[in-house]
Amino acid sequence: MGLVKLEVVLKEKAIVGEGPSWDAENGLLNWVDILGQKVHSFHPASGRNDTLQFDQYVGTVVSRDCGGLVVALQDGIYAVDEHGQLMSRLAAPEAHLPRNRFNDGKCDPAGRLWAGTMSMDQSPRAGALYRLDPDLSIHRMLTEVTISNGLGWSPDGSVMYFIDTPTMKVVAYEYELLTGSLGKVVTEIVIPEPGAPDGMTVDEEGMLWIAHWGGSRVSRWNPYKGECLEEVQLPVQLCTSCVFGGPELNELYITTARGRQTELELKDQPHAGNLFRLQMNVKGQPSYKFKEINNHLGGNGNE
Repeated sequence: MGLVKLEVVLKEKAIVGEGPSWDAENGLLNWVDILGQKVHSFHPASGRNDTLQFDQYVGTVVSRDCGGLVVALQDGIYAVDEHGQLMSRLAAPEAHLPRNRFNDGKCDPAGRLWAGTMSMDQSPRAGALYRLDPDLSIHRMLTEVTISNGLGWSPDGSVMYFIDTPTMKVVAYEYELLTGSLGKVVTEIVIPEPGAPDGMTVDEEGMLWIAHWGGSRVSRWNPYKGECLEEVQLPVQLCTSCVFGGPELNELYITTARGRQTELELKDQPHAGNLFRLQMNVKGQPSYKFKEINNHLGGNGNE
């Protein structure tokens, strides 16, 4: 078992906490509240949680190699400066689809940002998965996606894992790290109920850690054998995502959600929407930054 201890580290009560990424240089956890339209930066050493408020849904946040953040908002991908000011829209590949929004995303080991979209009414196969390169060119990599969610890479960068939540699967693709291209499907892992697979991270042994929306748990999977190795139960129903952090990358941060439930519905889940941390006996891989070339702030917004 990799689990040592589960604790609540931040009582934020997010509507839909999501997309955690660890900024090792600054010792903080960036994460979002999608429906709350917020980006949070949690400092474990002090317990401080800084918040940026936006005027639209926000699905993804990653650190930017040249400083600041990159966020995937409802209508596109934006740069945010070191003072939290929204600077420019780097890409808007679905400007013609106003009922779609960006959801989960993260950077690959080469510093490319991968982020997916979905319909705000969750219409089947209305979204896509995009790759934003350091030169700010954007590429549609997968189509007919319903709820684009968990992403991760094998320790050697040769496999990319992807979750489209309603499929109840993790799909593993051959990955060319040099070019960012997807190859053939290596395997598909069926994730059983309760709940549905949401956000995901990969540990240093190449095992997948998957948060279960509606399943009150995070599970660890061997992608080579397609088997569940262990499960961690949480006292909340809506577990959304997870990432390794801490100085030794042996702390698993888990985001959760309250959804649109009423206080009465939540009476048995007082920690719904809070941020959890697991002290682990296994280490994770780092969260990668977006490596923008020449600090260019433009972008044509189209594929």
